[in-house]
Amino acid sequence: MLSKESQLKKVKLALKILLGVAFILAGINHFLNPAFYTKMMPTYIPMHYAMVILSGVTEILVGSMLLIPSTTRIGAWGIIAHLLVFFTVHIWMLQKADTLFKDIPVSALWGRLAFQFVFIAWAYWFTKTEPLTKTKEHTHEN
Repeated sequence: MLSKESQLKKVKLALKILLGVAFILAGINHFLNPAFYTKMMPTYIPMHYAMVILSGVTEILVGSMLLIPSTTRIGAWGIIAHLLVFFTVHIWMLQKADTLFKDIPVSALWGRLAFQFVFIAWAYWFTKTEPLTKTKEHTHEN
């Protein structure tokens, strides 16, 4: 039977893969369905199509970085930054719920906004360095 520490590491790895792949797939979707994303862009953000493509590239990049052990921490911080930058989009969508986004239930917009905090906490988990396992090689007992 696996130790609790070993089980936690497996869960953490699975969740890292899930988050990284989710960001990569979301980024790819920006290229496959840009109209879906340009519709969400606030009017005060210029060059909607270019911003959709840029955000797609960013999502693919940070999702990929999360999956590479040597860049996991940078990728996690990149995901957090990305989510914070686009937080304004979610707020704008709520503000325009009764005019531009009538087809989306307001509860879904609120849920989407709230879930950003879950994503941020999820990504934050991967900003921590793993502690070294204490072995006889690392101790200086004589």
